[in-house]
Amino acid sequence: MFEAKFQSFADSADASDSAARIGLLRAELAGRGLDGFLVPRADAHQNEYVPKSAERLAWLTGFTGSAGFAIVLATKATIFVDGRYVIQVKGEIDPRVMTSLDVSSTAPSAWLAENAPDGAKIGYDPWLHTDDQIGRFRKALEGRNVTLVRLEDNPIDAIWLDRPAEPAGKVTPYPTRLAGESVSAKIKRLRAKLGGADAALLSDPHAIAWTFNMRGADVAHTPIALCFALLPGTGQPSLFIDSAKIDVKTRGVLEKYLQLLPSTALTETLTRLGREGATVLFDAATAPSKLVDLLREAGGKPKIVADPASLPKAVKNTSELACAREAHIRDGLALTRFLAWFSMAAPKGGLTEISAAQALETFRRENGDLRDISFPTISAFGEHAAIPHYRVTEKSNLPIGKGVYLVDSGGQYLDGTTDVTRTVAVGRPSKQFREHYTRVLKGHIAIACAVFPRGATGAQLDAFARRPLWEAGLDFDHGTGHGVGVYLSVHEGPQRISRIDSTPLQPGMILSNEPGYYRAGEYGIRLENLVIVEKRPINGGEREMYGFETITLAPFDLACIDEKLLTPAEIHWLDAYHARVRKTLSPRADPATRAWLRGATRKLLVR
Repeated sequence: MFEAKFQSFADSADASDSAARIGLLRAELAGRGLDGFLVPRADAHQNEYVPKSAERLAWLTGFTGSAGFAIVLATKATIFVDGRYVIQVKGEIDPRVMTSLDVSSTAPSAWLAENAPDGAKIGYDPWLHTDDQIGRFRKALEGRNVTLVRLEDNPIDAIWLDRPAEPAGKVTPYPTRLAGESVSAKIKRLRAKLGGADAALLSDPHAIAWTFNMRGADVAHTPIALCFALLPGTGQPSLFIDSAKIDVKTRGVLEKYLQLLPSTALTETLTRLGREGATVLFDAATAPSKLVDLLREAGGKPKIVADPASLPKAVKNTSELACAREAHIRDGLALTRFLAWFSMAAPKGGLTEISAAQALETFRRENGDLRDISFPTISAFGEHAAIPHYRVTEKSNLPIGKGVYLVDSGGQYLDGTTDVTRTVAVGRPSKQFREHYTRVLKGHIAIACAVFPRGATGAQLDAFARRPLWEAGLDFDHGTGHGVGVYLSVHEGPQRISRIDSTPLQPGMILSNEPGYYRAGEYGIRLENLVIVEKRPINGGEREMYGFETITLAPFDLACIDEKLLTPAEIHWLDAYHARVRKTLSPRADPATRAWLRGATRKLLVR
């Protein structure tokens, strides 16, 4: 299964083809009287995982990361990526026709303002940009004789002759016993957040899936249906979706609380609302500028806000949390079986990055309830582990020998979504590596043990994970944690543990705890568990305090730890965590895994 996935992805995004494809795009633009084109890595919903038909950036440039933005001018082309991909992008694009820049140092809008020739007309597909994104470009171009041109169709589609068809995955109802709340209750809660608006357009498929207790199959790794919904202040909500995605049985369930309309009816509906002068809320993060413009130009009043379902979806109820905990026990057992197997198989030789990833998925599938992996497994050996979001292909596939192996993986189960990273050594790790690993572990423990007041944000906690690295002059270029859904997105907002996060953490939110360190050309380290924000009463305390419950269950590699760098409190946390892993998983494990687990979770010696 993995070989087919990796080979297909590699074939569809090949840097050797990008020179010809960029040439074709330039010819197409010239024929339309355009001097450039904006190419985001996006679909009409700003999804992280997009259907194959929307992988325009990968097809054009060869870059396969989950976030990127390219600008193609008549004589220049540049792709912008974040810190996760600054190494990866250089190995995937054709440097003869395209340069790469770190988006943290150069914004695409600023680059365009500096590089677009006088009088240039720059096209963009309004379905693939939000109103805010286009606004930033317009602001950057103020004072320049450069015009942004809204296009009716995407010029890449005109040259991508074998572009895949739009997806038509089946929609299924999601059981209320797992969701923990009825659709009618959710609709009532969201209507209370309209703030006097006539309606809210739901453009995030994850929010739609959560609100209406439904799941889909339109993209890899995340069970969502690509669709839009309109939630009016009164009356029945409308779901705009391809009818081929809904069978008779599902239609009967959805029509109890939804009006089902074809996708083509969305523009007509918004035009009508505009003519009526309606105020409609649009999600700032996902609503296409096309739809905002449509309402505005018809006479309506668009109001750009945060999706009303975003925060309610992030704060899980007791049923969702109970489901997530159970899913993590089963998933932890699968990962632990893999780690036990890997500890014996890797030293013998013969393993590769792909075969190891295949083996891990096999262990997860043997749970009997895996619906999909929650993202493409990052199976990275040696220097590849220094690429935070490395994606193995048949071409890049390394044999696993003595050195460092990092595996970041997860599963989608009906009752939960998992995401876990472990870094292990094959053979005796170096002293330098053990120091770096231990500093990452110290940061991980600092987050796991953090106690913080109500109202604190992830930005306030992010430095906890970095301090042990900072003390050695080290750091990592990604956030410390992201939100996670329940049988939904493995990267869910608005909550994060990040320098730039401003969302107060609330009990019931699930986040990752994943500090790392990456030594380019040598190795990478990341240690990730998922945690739940919970209330943390403190005797004598004067404020409401919160902390984290760790729900991921799998051992850390004790051979990678320099015990002299750990404090007694850190050793106590690690021993207690490993004791819980052993107690929880051993009764479900096979004899060989149980025996390995005893050694893998042995106590460290407190100095």
